[in-house]
Amino acid sequence: MNRTTLSLIAGAAALAAVTGFAALEGPAEAGTAPARAAAQLPVERTTLVCPAPSDSDIADTSYTSFTPVTKGTGADGKAELSSAVQQSDGGAGDSAGKDKDKDKDKDKSKDKKKADKPALQPKEPGKPVTGDTSGGDAPALIGTAEGKFAPGWTMQQTTEVAAGAGRGLLGMDCTAPDTEFWFPGASTAAGRSDYVHLTNPDDSAAVVDIQLYGKDGAVKSEVGEGITVGPRSSEPVLLSTLGDTRQEDVTVHVTVRSGRVGAAVQALDEKVGGDWLAAAADPASSLVLPGIPKDATSVRLIAFTAADADTDLKVQLASPTGLITPAGHETVHLKGGMTTGVDLGDLTRGEAGSLVLSQGQAAVPVVAALRVTRGKGGKQETAFIPASGPIGTRATSADNSAKGSTLSLTAPTATAQVRVTASAGSEGGTAQSKTYTIKAGTTQDIDPPRPSGLKGSYALTVERLSGGPVYGARTLMATEEGVPGFTVQTLPDDRGTVSVPQADEDVSVLQK
Repeated sequence: MNRTTLSLIAGAAALAAVTGFAALEGPAEAGTAPARAAAQLPVERTTLVCPAPSDSDIADTSYTSFTPVTKGTGADGKAELSSAVQQSDGGAGDSAGKDKDKDKDKDKSKDKKKADKPALQPKEPGKPVTGDTSGGDAPALIGTAEGKFAPGWTMQQTTEVAAGAGRGLLGMDCTAPDTEFWFPGASTAAGRSDYVHLTNPDDSAAVVDIQLYGKDGAVKSEVGEGITVGPRSSEPVLLSTLGDTRQEDVTVHVTVRSGRVGAAVQALDEKVGGDWLAAAADPASSLVLPGIPKDATSVRLIAFTAADADTDLKVQLASPTGLITPAGHETVHLKGGMTTGVDLGDLTRGEAGSLVLSQGQAAVPVVAALRVTRGKGGKQETAFIPASGPIGTRATSADNSAKGSTLSLTAPTATAQVRVTASAGSEGGTAQSKTYTIKAGTTQDIDPPRPSGLKGSYALTVERLSGGPVYGARTLMATEEGVPGFTVQTLPDDRGTVSVPQADEDVSVLQK
């Protein structure tokens, strides 16, 4: 017996001692046991980023942090948000990596000191914690939740601006960092100032490319290439600086060469208010855009496909009574590589609704979003609804109040049953739950349960119990001086659990 064979035997014996047992079957028998289903276990770490809320001196911003109670978590954990460093004032030249002046360097140093102080620290799962700030110098936030706070952690950022460009109610769910984002519905038109905010949560720099697609295809620009976002910092980029022409509808594609970022578009209009445009669901052949307010006075669809081929989108509205085809807008034709915008008018006609887009056999991947308007004349306000993923297991909406919140759920293909839980209030109250049935092809605006003895704000958690896929959105409303301010956040799955394959130790491979 040579030394190699002896070494293998010794290694196998050592491994058996460490694992506590070794598989006894021979090589031919290895792997013949039936595979066990993967376990769904709570995630152990979640990162979120919130962009700088506003540069208006009269902005009032509130933050709400919430983690739903999740079975299987341990007793330990923590969650906190800290300020990010503001990298520039949003000029494309700064974004392209040009030198900063000395004053900006001093500002960065001050911001870095602020970033070391936690901005918000949740106390326990199942109960929201809130914070607020005023003025136009509130920084972007970077948050990390671990242990029992990580599964389904949600952060809502809501800003009220009384006057000026983008006045109204602006809201968004703080986003998880990623390497690719699509934003159909942005604009570089006159009177519109749209910024894409890039926030890097990590300790090393990220390098990002931004490409715009208009009605004639890709917008030529070298300024959007190779944007460096420094460690734990945020960079706003004004979209109109990335091209030479003004366009009403553009699709923004953000890709990350190295690292990762959180991304969101802040759309500010001089006449009809503004809101945050969250990233749309990944390109797909069919899409659902949930939660169009029933009193919407105008709905505009913006869609894009990066494919070389054209396609026709079949347009349907999931109403309270079923799927209907809006007259005059049965289909929308998309040209490959070009952004298409279509006014759908008074689509909902006073009823709750969600848009369902599908294609025929020659389907191509598509991204889409809606620009929704409420009010008339000089008292209009806009918000955005991007295509959303379904509520696979659970989704959560934070920052709800006793009045002004609407929960909209749709089941486009098959009837589904959901459970909606209102959390304890941030300042007091007891959680309450209620079960609802959403019929196939319908959208229902439901009156959700509220915590008993509510004080402060609360969160709504939606769990799909049975049936087909469910899509959801939450609308917040706040009327100021006759202007119907509102903001809509979709409810994709919170990805609070992860699939972990079942595995046993097997050292039979050492015999091969």
